[in-house]
Amino acid sequence: MTVVERVEPPSGAMSLTGHLTELRNRVLWSLLAIAIGGSIGFAWGGQIIELLETALPPDVKLIQIELGDGFAVRIQIAFVVGVILAMPVLLWHVWRFIAPGLTATERRAVLPWIPMALAFFALGVTIAYVILPFAVQFLLSFVPEGVERNINFRSYLDFLSTLFLAFGVLMEFPILLVGLSRVGIVTSDRLRRSRRIVILGIAIFAAVATPGGDLVSPFVLGVTLYVLFEGTIVFIRRMGR
Repeated sequence: MTVVERVEPPSGAMSLTGHLTELRNRVLWSLLAIAIGGSIGFAWGGQIIELLETALPPDVKLIQIELGDGFAVRIQIAFVVGVILAMPVLLWHVWRFIAPGLTATERRAVLPWIPMALAFFALGVTIAYVILPFAVQFLLSFVPEGVERNINFRSYLDFLSTLFLAFGVLMEFPILLVGLSRVGIVTSDRLRRSRRIVILGIAIFAAVATPGGDLVSPFVLGVTLYVLFEGTIVFIRRMGR
Protein backbone atom coordinates (compact mmCIF):
# COMPACT_ATOMS: atom_id res chain seq x y z
CA MET A 1 0.00 0.00 0.00
CA THR A 2 1.27 3.42 -0.92
CA VAL A 3 1.10 5.96 1.85
CA VAL A 4 0.50 9.52 0.63
CA GLU A 5 2.11 11.97 2.95
CA ARG A 6 0.01 15.03 3.63
CA VAL A 7 1.90 18.25 3.13
CA GLU A 8 0.92 20.88 5.64
CA PRO A 9 0.82 24.49 4.49
CA PRO A 10 3.63 26.70 5.77
CA SER A 11 3.08 28.39 9.08
CA GLY A 12 1.18 31.63 8.59
CA ALA A 13 0.01 30.68 5.10
CA MET A 14 -3.61 31.50 4.35
CA SER A 15 -5.99 28.97 2.85
CA LEU A 16 -8.00 29.60 -0.30
CA THR A 17 -11.10 30.18 1.82
CA GLY A 18 -9.15 32.66 3.91
CA HIS A 19 -8.02 34.55 0.80
CA LEU A 20 -11.57 34.71 -0.52
CA THR A 21 -12.86 35.91 2.85
CA GLU A 22 -10.21 38.60 3.00
CA LEU A 23 -10.97 39.66 -0.59
CA ARG A 24 -14.68 39.88 0.24
CA ASN A 25 -14.00 41.99 3.32
CA ARG A 26 -11.71 44.37 1.47
CA VAL A 27 -14.20 44.73 -1.37
CA LEU A 28 -16.94 45.51 1.15
CA TRP A 29 -14.79 48.14 2.87
CA SER A 30 -13.94 49.64 -0.53
CA LEU A 31 -17.62 49.77 -1.52
CA LEU A 32 -18.40 51.43 1.82
CA ALA A 33 -15.74 54.08 1.13
CA ILE A 34 -17.21 54.70 -2.33
CA ALA A 35 -20.69 54.97 -0.81
CA ILE A 36 -19.51 57.54 1.75
CA GLY A 37 -17.74 59.55 -0.93
CA GLY A 38 -20.76 59.12 -3.20
CA SER A 39 -23.07 60.58 -0.56
CA ILE A 40 -20.94 63.72 -0.62
CA GLY A 41 -21.11 63.80 -4.41
CA PHE A 42 -24.90 63.35 -4.33
CA ALA A 43 -25.34 66.14 -1.79
CA TRP A 44 -23.19 68.53 -3.83
CA GLY A 45 -24.51 67.34 -7.19
CA GLY A 46 -26.13 70.65 -8.09
CA GLN A 47 -22.98 72.67 -7.43
CA ILE A 48 -20.86 70.14 -9.33
CA ILE A 49 -23.14 70.40 -12.38
CA GLU A 50 -22.88 74.19 -12.26
CA LEU A 51 -19.10 73.92 -12.15
CA LEU A 52 -19.00 71.54 -15.11
CA GLU A 53 -21.31 73.81 -17.10
CA THR A 54 -18.55 76.45 -17.15
CA ALA A 55 -16.78 74.34 -19.81
CA LEU A 56 -19.65 75.02 -22.24
CA PRO A 57 -19.79 78.07 -24.52
CA PRO A 58 -22.38 80.71 -23.44
CA ASP A 59 -24.75 79.87 -26.31
CA VAL A 60 -24.95 76.15 -25.42
CA LYS A 61 -27.67 74.96 -23.06
CA LEU A 62 -28.06 71.68 -21.20
CA ILE A 63 -31.52 70.18 -21.57
CA GLN A 64 -33.30 67.19 -20.04
CA ILE A 65 -34.89 64.67 -22.42
CA GLU A 66 -36.12 61.80 -20.26
CA LEU A 67 -38.09 62.17 -17.04
CA GLY A 68 -35.57 60.27 -14.92
CA ASP A 69 -32.44 61.89 -16.35
CA GLY A 70 -32.07 64.31 -13.44
CA PHE A 71 -31.95 61.54 -10.86
CA ALA A 72 -29.73 59.35 -13.05
CA VAL A 73 -27.23 62.18 -13.43
CA ARG A 74 -27.09 62.76 -9.67
CA ILE A 75 -26.40 59.05 -9.13
CA GLN A 76 -23.70 59.14 -11.80
CA ILE A 77 -22.06 62.17 -10.20
CA ALA A 78 -22.24 60.44 -6.83
CA PHE A 79 -20.47 57.37 -8.23
CA VAL A 80 -17.65 59.31 -9.92
CA VAL A 81 -17.09 61.56 -6.90
CA GLY A 82 -17.27 58.50 -4.67
CA VAL A 83 -14.53 56.71 -6.61
CA ILE A 84 -12.33 59.82 -6.63
CA LEU A 85 -12.72 60.50 -2.91
CA ALA A 86 -12.38 56.83 -1.99
CA MET A 87 -9.22 56.30 -4.05
CA PRO A 88 -6.86 56.44 -1.01
CA VAL A 89 -8.93 53.72 0.67
CA LEU A 90 -9.10 51.63 -2.51
CA LEU A 91 -5.33 51.78 -3.01
CA TRP A 92 -4.72 50.92 0.63
CA HIS A 93 -6.91 47.82 0.46
CA VAL A 94 -5.32 46.71 -2.82
CA TRP A 95 -1.93 47.03 -1.15
CA ARG A 96 -3.00 45.17 1.98
CA PHE A 97 -4.37 42.32 -0.15
CA ILE A 98 -1.27 41.83 -2.31
CA ALA A 99 1.39 42.64 0.30
CA PRO A 100 1.36 39.19 2.02
CA GLY A 101 2.32 37.60 -1.30
CA LEU A 102 5.46 39.73 -1.60
CA THR A 103 8.82 39.31 0.04
CA ALA A 104 9.99 41.86 2.60
CA THR A 105 12.31 43.39 -0.02
CA GLU A 106 9.49 43.67 -2.54
CA ARG A 107 7.18 45.25 0.04
CA ARG A 108 9.79 47.88 0.92
CA ALA A 109 10.25 48.58 -2.80
CA VAL A 110 6.56 48.94 -3.68
CA LEU A 111 5.10 50.62 -0.57
CA PRO A 112 6.44 54.17 -1.24
CA TRP A 113 4.68 54.14 -4.61
CA ILE A 114 1.19 53.79 -3.13
CA PRO A 115 0.96 57.55 -2.34
CA MET A 116 2.41 58.27 -5.79
CA ALA A 117 -0.39 56.24 -7.36
CA LEU A 118 -2.90 58.52 -5.63
CA ALA A 119 -1.02 61.61 -6.83
CA PHE A 120 -0.99 60.35 -10.43
CA PHE A 121 -4.71 59.60 -10.29
CA ALA A 122 -5.38 63.16 -9.08
CA LEU A 123 -3.10 64.47 -11.84
CA GLY A 124 -5.09 62.59 -14.46
CA VAL A 125 -8.41 63.96 -13.23
CA THR A 126 -6.93 67.48 -13.16
CA ILE A 127 -5.64 67.20 -16.74
CA ALA A 128 -9.06 65.95 -17.86
CA TYR A 129 -10.73 68.97 -16.27
CA VAL A 130 -8.24 71.38 -17.89
CA ILE A 131 -8.71 70.01 -21.41
CA LEU A 132 -12.50 69.67 -21.06
CA PRO A 133 -13.36 73.10 -22.58
CA PHE A 134 -11.09 72.43 -25.57
CA ALA A 135 -12.60 68.99 -26.19
CA VAL A 136 -16.13 70.43 -25.96
CA GLN A 137 -15.30 73.30 -28.30
CA PHE A 138 -13.76 70.90 -30.83
CA LEU A 139 -16.86 68.72 -30.92
CA LEU A 140 -19.24 71.67 -31.09
CA SER A 141 -17.29 73.18 -33.98
CA PHE A 142 -18.84 70.53 -36.25
CA VAL A 143 -22.43 71.54 -35.53
CA PRO A 144 -23.83 73.00 -38.78
CA GLU A 145 -24.71 76.69 -38.83
CA GLY A 146 -28.35 77.31 -37.99
CA VAL A 147 -28.65 74.18 -35.80
CA GLU A 148 -29.50 74.98 -32.21
CA ARG A 149 -26.66 73.88 -29.95
CA ASN A 150 -28.43 72.16 -27.06
CA ILE A 151 -26.96 69.15 -25.26
CA ASN A 152 -28.74 66.44 -23.33
CA PHE A 153 -27.15 66.90 -19.94
CA ARG A 154 -27.19 63.15 -19.23
CA SER A 155 -25.03 62.48 -22.31
CA TYR A 156 -22.81 65.39 -21.25
CA LEU A 157 -22.28 63.81 -17.83
CA ASP A 158 -21.62 60.43 -19.49
CA PHE A 159 -18.88 62.11 -21.49
CA LEU A 160 -17.38 63.77 -18.41
CA SER A 161 -17.52 60.65 -16.24
CA THR A 162 -15.71 58.52 -18.80
CA LEU A 163 -13.16 61.27 -19.48
CA PHE A 164 -12.26 61.84 -15.83
CA LEU A 165 -12.05 58.18 -14.86
CA ALA A 166 -10.11 57.25 -18.02
CA PHE A 167 -7.49 59.93 -17.39
CA GLY A 168 -7.26 59.07 -13.70
CA VAL A 169 -6.89 55.32 -14.15
CA LEU A 170 -4.53 55.42 -17.13
CA MET A 171 -2.22 57.78 -15.26
CA GLU A 172 -1.32 54.81 -13.04
CA PHE A 173 0.67 53.47 -16.01
CA PRO A 174 4.10 54.75 -14.78
CA ILE A 175 3.44 53.46 -11.25
CA LEU A 176 2.77 50.01 -12.67
CA LEU A 177 6.01 50.04 -14.66
CA VAL A 178 8.07 51.15 -11.68
CA GLY A 179 6.46 48.50 -9.48
CA LEU A 180 7.21 45.80 -12.06
CA SER A 181 10.81 46.98 -12.32
CA ARG A 182 11.29 46.90 -8.54
CA VAL A 183 10.26 43.26 -8.41
CA GLY A 184 12.46 42.40 -11.42
CA ILE A 185 9.81 41.80 -14.08
CA VAL A 186 10.81 44.64 -16.43
CA THR A 187 14.00 46.63 -16.98
CA SER A 188 14.79 49.94 -18.63
CA ASP A 189 16.48 48.13 -21.53
CA ARG A 190 13.43 45.95 -22.09
CA LEU A 191 11.16 49.01 -22.05
CA ARG A 192 13.38 50.81 -24.56
CA ARG A 193 13.32 47.81 -26.90
CA SER A 194 9.53 47.71 -26.61
CA ARG A 195 9.09 51.45 -27.33
CA ARG A 196 7.33 51.00 -30.70
CA ILE A 197 4.83 48.49 -29.31
CA VAL A 198 4.20 50.71 -26.28
CA ILE A 199 3.59 53.76 -28.47
CA LEU A 200 1.09 51.79 -30.53
CA GLY A 201 -0.59 50.53 -27.35
CA ILE A 202 -0.77 54.05 -25.91
CA ALA A 203 -2.36 55.37 -29.11
CA ILE A 204 -4.97 52.59 -29.13
CA PHE A 205 -5.77 52.92 -25.43
CA ALA A 206 -6.00 56.72 -25.65
CA ALA A 207 -8.40 56.50 -28.58
CA VAL A 208 -10.58 53.81 -26.99
CA ALA A 209 -10.60 55.17 -23.44
CA THR A 210 -11.54 58.77 -24.25
CA PRO A 211 -15.20 59.40 -25.12
CA GLY A 212 -16.90 61.73 -27.54
CA GLY A 213 -14.83 61.15 -30.68
CA ASP A 214 -12.90 64.41 -30.34
CA LEU A 215 -9.23 64.60 -31.25
CA VAL A 216 -8.16 66.73 -28.29
CA SER A 217 -8.74 64.19 -25.49
CA PRO A 218 -6.90 61.18 -27.03
CA PHE A 219 -4.08 63.41 -28.26
CA VAL A 220 -3.47 64.99 -24.85
CA LEU A 221 -3.83 61.66 -23.06
CA GLY A 222 -1.54 59.88 -25.52
CA VAL A 223 1.17 62.57 -25.37
CA THR A 224 0.98 62.66 -21.56
CA LEU A 225 1.29 58.89 -21.27
CA TYR A 226 4.21 58.82 -23.70
CA VAL A 227 6.07 61.56 -21.80
CA LEU A 228 5.46 59.67 -18.55
CA PHE A 229 6.67 56.47 -20.23
CA GLU A 230 9.95 58.05 -21.30
CA GLY A 231 10.37 59.64 -17.88
CA THR A 232 9.74 56.26 -16.26
CA ILE A 233 12.46 54.65 -18.38
CA VAL A 234 14.94 57.30 -17.22
CA PHE A 235 13.87 56.84 -13.60
CA ILE A 236 14.15 53.05 -13.75
CA ARG A 237 17.59 53.29 -15.39
CA ARG A 238 18.81 55.61 -12.63
CA MET A 239 17.66 53.03 -10.11
CA GLY A 240 20.11 50.64 -11.75
CA ARG A 241 17.50 48.46 -13.40
